[in-house]
Amino acid sequence: MTESNGAIPQEGTTPGGGSGTDDTTMPGWEKRFRAPRVSLPDWAEDAPHRSLFVSNATGTYELYAWDRETGHQRQVTDRPNGTTDGVVSPDGAWIWWFDDKDGDEFGIWRRQPFAGAGRATAAPDEPAAPGLDASYPAGLALGRDGRTAIVGRSTDEDGSTIHVSRTGEDPVEIYRHRESAGVGDLSHDGSLIAIEHTEHGDAMHSAVRVLRIDGSKVAELNDTEGGTAELGLEVLGFAPVDGDTRLLVGHQRRGHWEPMVWDVASGEETDLALAGQLEGDLSAEWYPDGSALLVVNSYEARSELWRFDLSTRRLERVDTPKGTVSGATARPDGSVEYLWSSAAEPPVVRSTSGGVVLDPPGMRAPESVPVEDVWVTGPGGRIHALVQRPAGADGPLPTVFDIHGGPTWHDSDSFAAGPAAWVDHGYAVVRVNYRGSTGYGREWTDALKHRVGLIELEDIAAVREWAVSSGLADPDRLILTGGSWGGYLTLLGLGMQPEAWALGIAAVPVADYVTAYHDEMEALKAMDRTLLGGTPEEVPERFEASSPLTYVDAVKAPVYISAGVNDPRCPIQQVENYVTRLAGRDAVHEVYRYDAGHGSLVVDERIKQVRLELEFAERHLGR
Repeated sequence: MTESNGAIPQEGTTPGGGSGTDDTTMPGWEKRFRAPRVSLPDWAEDAPHRSLFVSNATGTYELYAWDRETGHQRQVTDRPNGTTDGVVSPDGAWIWWFDDKDGDEFGIWRRQPFAGAGRATAAPDEPAAPGLDASYPAGLALGRDGRTAIVGRSTDEDGSTIHVSRTGEDPVEIYRHRESAGVGDLSHDGSLIAIEHTEHGDAMHSAVRVLRIDGSKVAELNDTEGGTAELGLEVLGFAPVDGDTRLLVGHQRRGHWEPMVWDVASGEETDLALAGQLEGDLSAEWYPDGSALLVVNSYEARSELWRFDLSTRRLERVDTPKGTVSGATARPDGSVEYLWSSAAEPPVVRSTSGGVVLDPPGMRAPESVPVEDVWVTGPGGRIHALVQRPAGADGPLPTVFDIHGGPTWHDSDSFAAGPAAWVDHGYAVVRVNYRGSTGYGREWTDALKHRVGLIELEDIAAVREWAVSSGLADPDRLILTGGSWGGYLTLLGLGMQPEAWALGIAAVPVADYVTAYHDEMEALKAMDRTLLGGTPEEVPERFEASSPLTYVDAVKAPVYISAGVNDPRCPIQQVENYVTRLAGRDAVHEVYRYDAGHGSLVVDERIKQVRLELEFAERHLGR
């Protein structure tokens, strides 16, 4: 095991983000964005010395290849708006990456040899699946034969399609449906394909189908039928052994996510009964020899790793520090590599065999302050909130309610440069895992159906009341902010709770729900139909009740909005509709539009956005 790899190539740039800024004069909050980061390396199944990871070493997040035997690393992609979607083939021969246009998420898969030249001399990458037109990606699985790929696609015209693509042959379509579906995994011998689908119309709860390579059906597992509640399933992966028909599947049958083993040939389901030993949501992947599972246990905004031996059914903890493991993988030698951080400590890729796996050069991100756990009684149950405050500061403080996106996501005890920037500037930061958040059970996640946005705001309001009554927050200096779904809740909250907030800052938000629905990608249309119970034409009253545009005339606080002009998730026109309404009544507002999609992968651009937000707050709120 290599404990520290040395350097990441940074062609034509300076270490630590490529800006050339003097580290000694740079503020700490900016250093957290510029400091080089790396993702957990993905490794080739049959050539485990060949890995692929993401880094911002050049100032833009791009893909990097790493040969662990030689220690050589090279930059794989180099695009103005960055690249993060990539995979190394099981034989280690090829790197596949998704090529979209300026963050619009609509494009094709391309590939280049793993042992290719540096980007300055490399030939243009070739289309990896010739014959397939541009689309939104819907999963990818590569075969060990080096010539077979299972490609999932989504378009507004065709819905979801899945294709078998073989080198030198025309692609063959093996699946098509209007509702959302995607590739889960390909069996070790390349004969079986597991897909997740929502043909039943509930985009929040997938079923699992297994097909042969010719598209014929082998088996089906569907927990949305025959019960009092619709339950979801997820594909976690086939056993990594030739001829083994066991599929690891995540299920919600006991109210939380947990894994089970399903033999798709015999139909036998093996209950691992892990929920009786561990609290919270559980996910898992196979150890490379198929004898054990690496279990990730997420509970109350933190996570731990465990090894579960399938023969003895023994559960053994894998030692990691308190905080959040945002990715983990078991290596062929039995060691585990994992990406870990906490709210106070920056992310690092470590191995249980000892040491740091990837250690990029350049400046180090300054630490921040630890997070405090707060539990607040709300209308739907106990709400978990995470609080950070400047070291040694006493309230009441100017306070930022930083609302996470998703909505099916959660804030955790992990390193986040955005909240840390607010803390550096004297603000307390409160993050709320409202109903709809993951990690607190199925009922908590599913609670926001039909009363979309309204449920979340009730929980945010309850935590706001705690923040003020506890003496933490100054009620006259409260900022509501967030990105994506958090940006949506920010605009909705400013209109529905106009007296509660002194300022609003929304990034890539849903602002006009009806227009957003008609303009967004098909997979998100399906999610909105699930959340709201139909289309805007079928349930207009629900879309109206949940749309920020409905309440825009009640907004009193100054509003700052940033939006990507190529965003397929929260499209620009619906933001413009909201801004036009603000301008029509001379409401105090500012808008920043940038040339990217649903957020930016360029470090300079991200720093610019945070600086604009901080300056907007300073002008209108002061400290």
